[in-house]
Amino acid sequence: MRLPVDRWNPEAEIIARAARALREGRLVAFPTETVYGLGADGLDEAAVRAIYRAKGRPSDNPLILHLADVAGAERVAFVDDRARRLMDLFWPGPLTLVLPARCGVVPAVTRGGLETVALRMPSHPVALALIEAAGLPVAAPSANRSGRPSPTEAEAVEEDLGEAVAIILDGGSTDVGVESTVVDATGPSLLLLRPGALPLERIEETEGVVDLPRKGEGRRSPGTRYRHYAPDRPLLLWDETLQWESLQGAVGYIGIEAPSRPVAVEVRFRTVEDYARGLFSALRHLERSGVDLIVAQWPRREGLGLALRDRLLRASGRG
Repeated sequence: MRLPVDRWNPEAEIIARAARALREGRLVAFPTETVYGLGADGLDEAAVRAIYRAKGRPSDNPLILHLADVAGAERVAFVDDRARRLMDLFWPGPLTLVLPARCGVVPAVTRGGLETVALRMPSHPVALALIEAAGLPVAAPSANRSGRPSPTEAEAVEEDLGEAVAIILDGGSTDVGVESTVVDATGPSLLLLRPGALPLERIEETEGVVDLPRKGEGRRSPGTRYRHYAPDRPLLLWDETLQWESLQGAVGYIGIEAPSRPVAVEVRFRTVEDYARGLFSALRHLERSGVDLIVAQWPRREGLGLALRDRLLRASGRG
């Protein structure tokens, strides 16, 4: 069931209905500032397993617990001074912190079997209202079938998940369009596990150099172990290796600059921020357009471009 909800003044009756569904162990999809999330009571093992079934998500892929305040983080994880400082700086917002879990509190299924837990406090008013009303940490990966482009509109949630979700809160299009930045704060130095909506440069302005993961370290992050974000057409990256003249069939294009040759369908953006906001919806649009393959421009490795590169690599099967 899809229910329209006012972004800036979430209707108490609708939010209370959705919160009740979460407490009853049902699934609720809701908007965040990044993408739509598929929510369940993160401390209820049966409810969390329903997320994995609905998405077709591998059970060793941990979930993010969405919280309404720092006190909620302290109930499910061990929060040191550095983690608290990061929360003060960037919460609410698109930063996910991986911290040592209170394993007696957070079920292993939520943690993907790890001894860490991923936490964030979203800034979207609907998400915050829902979490506060539910009174529990909400486990919520992106609200799509596993491997598909993430949903930035309620229609995409309905298309992928349909009746598997009790309630879809329709708060319109999301603001940022790519998922949160994931940082591991369990070691002596911060470790970037997944680039995302909070640019790495913002974190390094206050915390110094953030390390990049070595092979295998990214496994502690939600959304990094398997192919993600992929359309049902081949996706190629427009970089120095792409040979435009060899492309066969109807070509769809996504990017900022004009493509090097005429294409059947193109989606152009003015800025890298627009590109990030519109990437997933553009992939779904090009699927529906009937093109045979999709070419996406390779952005610069800075700001949101780093997150875009990550998503495009995974969508193309090269990540």
